Parts: sequence; C-alpha cells; structure tokens
Amino acid sequence: MTQPAVNLIEFGQRSLTLEEVVAIAKGAQAKLNRQPDYQESIQKGARFIDSLLAEEGVVYGVTTGYGDSCTVAVGLDLVHELPLHLSRFHGCGLGDTFSEMQARAVMACRLNSLALGKSGVSYELLQRIETLLNLNIVPVIPQEGSVGASGDLTPLSYLAAVLVGEREVFYQGKRQATAQVYAQLSITPLTLRPKEGLALMNGTAVMTALACLAYDRAQYLARLTSRITAMASLTLKGNANHFDEILFAAKPHPGQNQIAAWIRADLNHHEHPRNSDRLQDRYSIRCAPHIIGVLQDALPFMRQFIETELNSANDNPIVDAEGEHILHGGHFYGGHIAFAMDSMKNTVANLADLIDRQMALVMDPKFNNGLPANLSGAAGHRSAINHGFKAVQIGVSAWTAEALKNTMPASVFSRSTECHNQDKVSMGTIAARDCMRVLQLTEQVAAAALLAMTQGIHLRVSQQELCQASLTPSVAKTLQQVSEDFDFLSEDRPLEQVLRQTVDKIQQGLWEVCH
Repeated sequence: MTQPAVNLIEFGQRSLTLEEVVAIAKGAQAKLNRQPDYQESIQKGARFIDSLLAEEGVVYGVTTGYGDSCTVAVGLDLVHELPLHLSRFHGCGLGDTFSEMQARAVMACRLNSLALGKSGVSYELLQRIETLLNLNIVPVIPQEGSVGASGDLTPLSYLAAVLVGEREVFYQGKRQATAQVYAQLSITPLTLRPKEGLALMNGTAVMTALACLAYDRAQYLARLTSRITAMASLTLKGNANHFDEILFAAKPHPGQNQIAAWIRADLNHHEHPRNSDRLQDRYSIRCAPHIIGVLQDALPFMRQFIETELNSANDNPIVDAEGEHILHGGHFYGGHIAFAMDSMKNTVANLADLIDRQMALVMDPKFNNGLPANLSGAAGHRSAINHGFKAVQIGVSAWTAEALKNTMPASVFSRSTECHNQDKVSMGTIAARDCMRVLQLTEQVAAAALLAMTQGIHLRVSQQELCQASLTPSVAKTLQQVSEDFDFLSEDRPLEQVLRQTVDKIQQGLWEVCH
C-alpha cells in the first residue's frame, strides 16, 4: 500500500509483481506486448491447436468432454461450440460478488498467465482482456463455487462469459448486462476458439488475485500494528527498553528485528525510560515484535509463492507450440496459494489478538497506570455517566474472536467431487476469501486502536505525564492524522462513522507508517 502509483502495466514476455496486480486492481491501464515476434509466439499456439484438429488429434477439452467426461469424444462439427458450453454450465456461482477492484485483479492475473504463450489461445483473446481492463468493463463474479482445482472454474466462467457478450458487468458505476454495454460501445463479442474456454477458466487467477491484494494489506498491517504498539506503550507508560537493539541482536529473526526497530524508532527510548513500577511490561507490549515479526518474516516466502503462481501457466493442458507437444497435467492446482493464504490469515489474526490484548490493558484502571476507566475523557461529576471506549472494546473482542475463528486452514478440507475426477483439491480460493475476511476484521481492530491510543496519549499529555514535544515525529504525525477525523472523547457519542472512516483509510494505506 505504500508503493507509488503506477499508471501503465505491461503484459507479455515479462514477469509481473504482485504490486503491479494491485495497481491494475486500483485502476492502472494494461499494455499488451505488441512486438511482432511476441504476437507470433502467441498465434503459434493457436495454430498448433488448429493443426491438431485438422489431423483429428485427441486433445483434452478440445475434442473431448471436460473433467471426468474426458472419455467422451466430441465430433469436429461440435468442437467450436464446446468452449461456450463450458462457460455456460459453470454459470452457477453464488454468494456476494467480488468488488470491482478484486475482479480487475482477477482479470490481470488471468491475462498474465495466458500471455505466457503456453495455453493455445489467440492474441485477439489477450487483446480483448486488455480492452476490457482499459475501458473498466469488469465482470460481475460471484465469490462462491470454487474448490481450487481444476482451478477457479466457476468464478472464471464469468470472465469467459463476458468475453462472449453474456452475463453482467460493472461499467460506469452500474451493474449492467454485458450485451447492453457492448452494444453501447460497438464491441463485437468474441467467439471462443477451441481450447480458449478451458484456458480462461482452468486456472488459479481468482485465488492468486486475492492473494496479491491480501499481501498488500498484510504488509501494511505489520507496519501499522507496530505503530499502534508504540502508541500503546506510551499510553501505558511502558518500558521502551523492551525494544533495545542489543536485546534483539540476541534473537536475530530479521523480520522480528525489523518490527522492534520500527517500534524503537517510534518510541525514541532514550527519551522515554521506564516510568512505571513494573520492571517488565505485559506480553502484549513486550513481546509485540515477536508476534508481529512472524508475519514480517513470513512475507518473503508468501511473496515467492504468490508471484511464482502469478507468473505461471496454470491451466491444462499446456501447449508447447515450439516442440509441438500437448502436455496433460494438473497446473490448475492451487496448493501454494492455499498454503500462503492459510498461513497469512493465521499471522494476521494474531495481530488482531495482540491489539485486542493491548486494548484490554489500556481500558482497565487495574492495568493502565492511572488512566480513567475505558479512557473516558469526562471530568468531574459527569464521569459517572460517561463510558468512553467501553463498547468499542467489546466490538474489538467480537472482531478478534471472528478473525481467530476463521484461521482454521481451508486447505485441509479437500473434498472429492466431479465423479471423483477432482478427488483431491486445494481449497485455495476459500483460503484466500477467508484471509480477506480476517484482514477486514483485523483492520477494524486496528482502527479502534488508533482512536483509543490517540485518546490515551492525549490523556497522558493533559495529565502532564507525557510531554508532547518528546514524541517522535512519526508518532506525532499519526496523532495529527487521527485527530483530523477524531475529536477528543470528553462526552459519549456514537463512534461508528469515524471507525468506518478510519478502516477506509487503513485499506487505502493513508495512515503514514514509514519513518
């Protein structure tokens, strides 16, 4: 989320980064490689499929049925209708629809995989996905219905359907019939060539797209939770020496040490010595680098898994036009994304749990070193009727509990389906959807904590237990940003709208968390 804006992303004969997928999701334009030799490399795969048909060769999903129906021969008079039937019978998705941003990420991931030239599709198909992205014509894709192998068949059928002019799209802020939008813009629906329906749908683009977006949010949350921890330490009059560089050199996990360095820089521990009567703060402060650091140290392997999948040909069969081979396999299996997402949701939910514990400490006068209960800013006799952040902390507990509940790994719940052809599946898309939900809940917890710790630091300053001038520029900047939306809570008032606004800013990466 801290990456600079990118306005144009190139596809074809280059590897994409997950940040570039995020940029496309947020509205960047796509540019397909237009070099003649690249176009020829794509067309060669499509021509190879044509030559096999002319020779009456047997190709899965081209001259046969799909899945367990691979033993059913399809006559040459029907092969051109087969891709359309594939897209249509998979039009059974349910649940909420993916957002426009998420659907754009899906389109980018599928375009990038097909642009590798291993799927037997035409250059025209790649151009059409590029056009849809650049006109911001986005398929309406239901979230539910994929078991993650054979890839994301049902959700990706909604992309295939839009290419042929069917189902619905988001366009100009409205959900509209694809045919209506095409007519308005004089766009001719594609007729999918043999293998193109399968190439579009039999892959991991949905789970990979969500993984790219999830990674972006998770790495931002690691920084934000570090900032919140520093603010919690200030609120609690904590011992800043818990984050000492010499201390952390003794346990050299690099991500954990990075988190400790960020907190240390926020606290300026030489100016904020221990000033409570506790030699050691409770674990939710003292061990915060060890908790946040698990995510920080896991991010590199998660990036490797996600970006390798992003830059892979992940449909079936693979078309080797140069060597004239059709290679039947299982590259649609989303096990790496499933593992990355199951791991990420665990580490992110632990951030929610950490902040929940910090919130419990700052609310409770038995543990918060002299602050009012629930961080209420009410004074005098009015303090009896004011309850500060009491209900917000209950909400934090609810959001945290739901996040923790969703950490059950989806990948262990493989189901045998489709006449036991798909008898071991990845559940990668469910894992990714779970991870997105855990991120949402954790961002809600973080939003509540930003408000609460800002209130706590203001209380310390008003009680002359903390000097405003001693705050580091990074913490002072966060306080200033939060205070632009959030007035000191001296009298009870509904906080829903400012909480929602704070969550939105977290998701847009608007809180400055760099030093």
